Amino acid sequence: MRFGILGTANIGRTAVLPAIEATDHEVLAVASRDEGRARAFADECDVPRAHGSYEALLTDDDVEAVYNPLPNAHHAEWTKRAADAGCHVLCEKPLTVDAAEARDLGAYCDERGVTLMEAFMYRYHPRTERAVAVVREQLDDVRFVKSSFQFPLGRDAEDIRLDPDFAGGSLMDVGCYAVTAARLFLGEPDRAYASATDSRDCGVDTQLTGLLEYSDGATAEVSCSFDTQDTQFYRVEAGNGWLEADPAFVPREGDRATLRYSVDGREVTETFSDVDQYRRQVEHFVDAIHDDRRPRTDAREAERTMAVIDALAESADRGTPIDVGE
Repeated sequence: MRFGILGTANIGRTAVLPAIEATDHEVLAVASRDEGRARAFADECDVPRAHGSYEALLTDDDVEAVYNPLPNAHHAEWTKRAADAGCHVLCEKPLTVDAAEARDLGAYCDERGVTLMEAFMYRYHPRTERAVAVVREQLDDVRFVKSSFQFPLGRDAEDIRLDPDFAGGSLMDVGCYAVTAARLFLGEPDRAYASATDSRDCGVDTQLTGLLEYSDGATAEVSCSFDTQDTQFYRVEAGNGWLEADPAFVPREGDRATLRYSVDGREVTETFSDVDQYRRQVEHFVDAIHDDRRPRTDAREAERTMAVIDALAESADRGTPIDVGE
């Protein structure tokens, strides 16, 4: 599979491009609105082709798939343009700015016969897959999930994660991880309540804590922040035990991925070999294309995540609980 990368975002340079190159596939081209920037990226990363516009990359007939790490507010537009060009799309999270846009984007790509996948790389780590299996097969009656992703974002006023015009904010940037973890273990909530803070007076949340309520009485607490120290974990509480992963989403340098859980009083710690979850994500994406099947994190999954995020954001804005849309 020959990939093109839209933009020169750091996540592409440091994580996704090396992951693609570690497989049997290749990054053929990179594009930027600044041709010099595209050329510098291409030279640094040994990418054969550099394009001075996104349109030029999408008209490159040799590009079969596109990785889209553009700002959140531009995901849908350029994913649609890639689909119009017949390219499959691996798009950074969150896939869209809200649930309605995710639903529309999924239908759009389906109509054009291209595969669309949201890049939640941690979903493809063996530890996450094992955690899902342990909860499903060994824990009885899950009652509570707590998940959090927080880190200290620098004070750069130009950071797009602090810009409402780019659909920024801690909930969209890292809170989406916490929401997916809650959904992974408890499913779809009925109601959401949240409180948020804009500590930098920038027009987006820099910290948010939310409570998700389920019809059977189970609950989940999700939190995210740009203002606190690095924290990323999920913990599942059930009638006969518990399970936790920390750090849960993006491995820190030197960390070994571990999973701790207790079932009926028996405590277990499992340690996983070093694995590139970005590479596994790429391999899943290409396999889905070749097998003509939906990827694990497809647009339908993104729509469900965005429905929860929409409800949390609305609740924080209105100060009242909000029913989660179907």
